[in-house]
Amino acid sequence: MLKVLPHEELCPQGAEIDAAPGVSLCDALLAHDIEIEHACEKSCACTTCHVIVRTGLETLNEASEDEEDLLDKAWGLEPESRLSCQSIVGEGDLVVEIPKYTINHAKEEHG
Repeated sequence: MLKVLPHEELCPQGAEIDAAPGVSLCDALLAHDIEIEHACEKSCACTTCHVIVRTGLETLNEASEDEEDLLDKAWGLEPESRLSCQSIVGEGDLVVEIPKYTINHAKEEHG
């Protein structure tokens, strides 16, 4: 079971979804209409799909060196941070938080 903590814009009520082992967190979220950003089209070239794994980090695949290098640039980086496009779901429960902000170099919004 994948539990997504409430996010003001993407998932206001939070969600509990079935995420099949072997899929990326990003794909699992998108398949359940949680529109997490993925500006680089899931190619491990940005940090827009950054998530914080609150429970179950050990059930995911290990982060690659490329992913760890990119995470250093993510907004709100924590020791449990991962790029959801690179995080492959394993067996066991997960609880993830989508940070409030993202650093998106591919899209600029001016308020």
